[in-house]
Amino acid sequence: MKNAQVPAARPVPPDLTLAVIAKEPLPGRVKTRLCPPCTPAQAAGLARAALHDTLATLAALPARRRVLALDGRPGPWLPPGFDVIPQVPGTLDVRLAAVFGACEGPVLLLGMDTPQIDAAALAPVLAPHAFAHHEAWLGPASDGGFWALGLAAPSALPVPRAALLRGVPMSRPDTGALQRARLHAAGLRTGTLPTLTDVDTAPDALSVAALAPHSRFAAAVGALPQGLLTSCTTTGSHP
Repeated sequence: MKNAQVPAARPVPPDLTLAVIAKEPLPGRVKTRLCPPCTPAQAAGLARAALHDTLATLAALPARRRVLALDGRPGPWLPPGFDVIPQVPGTLDVRLAAVFGACEGPVLLLGMDTPQIDAAALAPVLAPHAFAHHEAWLGPASDGGFWALGLAAPSALPVPRAALLRGVPMSRPDTGALQRARLHAAGLRTGTLPTLTDVDTAPDALSVAALAPHSRFAAAVGALPQGLLTSCTTTGSHP
């Protein structure tokens, strides 16, 4: 799918920051669950394409600020307009919390595993009063995790934003449910974004490429040797 364009003049939530947390797409460091059937270099190519699509989509959407929390160094896949900040050491919940801590105002945080995102998927949280009616937004992933988390400004929350993330077990089939329970326990009104598939396995890659046939990710999948991804039929569990 082509990266959806949203007119820059469209009203957005005050001070909205769009943030992405990602690893530099280097062989052996990303998409390791695709190996086999992919080589580390092929898996890194898919990760690079997914990250490019994700950042390009967010670059076309209205926001007061765009942030990339990066483990590694920027590359040619980074479009203009993003502030790059380093990820802090620690587990994923700690690193996610740190991204929110580095941003003021409401924040929508995404990963690099959903290159099929478009303006329609994010429309509810981009609405002018998105954070007037909800203090949190959660985008469920089909594997039980979540692909997006939006939190209102610290002044609108009853607890620090870090307390809404730290200690939530990550990379589990119940991570999304546990994160939602944490938000509800804090009394937050939580909106729900569409359920999307994270690209973790070969079947995931084929499914997402079919959903976004004009994306760079789909082109990268199509450039792989014929039948490579279809040769893998096991999905395993989320790392």
